[in-house]
Amino acid sequence: MASVEIHEPEFSNIIDNNSIVLLDFWAEWCGPCKAYGPVYERVSEEFPDVVFGKIDTEAEPMLAQSFNIRSIPTTIAFKDGIGVFMQPGALPEDALRDLVSKLGELDMDEVRAELETRNAAENEEKE
Repeated sequence: MASVEIHEPEFSNIIDNNSIVLLDFWAEWCGPCKAYGPVYERVSEEFPDVVFGKIDTEAEPMLAQSFNIRSIPTTIAFKDGIGVFMQPGALPEDALRDLVSKLGELDMDEVRAELETRNAAENEEKE
């Protein structure tokens, strides 16, 4: 599956209804984004069961702001609706391919348990 442009109205639906979603935050004027685009596209072709979304930070400033995007390109990955990876800068092709493979192997029960532990600790600190 080739990459798809994602806009705010369908964003939550895409995250919630797909097992693995990668997001590339980019802009037309960004040189490194233009270099990363073909790499992102090539890897997207290798993983038809993964959604590779592209979010133009100029067209979707609220989405960029909600993720506190400070530099582009930035790659973010979700698995089962949970953000599990965020990396500013263009990823090398092998690293992006490796990331997708590792996401497939990621045990989400462990991730959820870790999040619960972290949230409980944060709540205790607030009390």
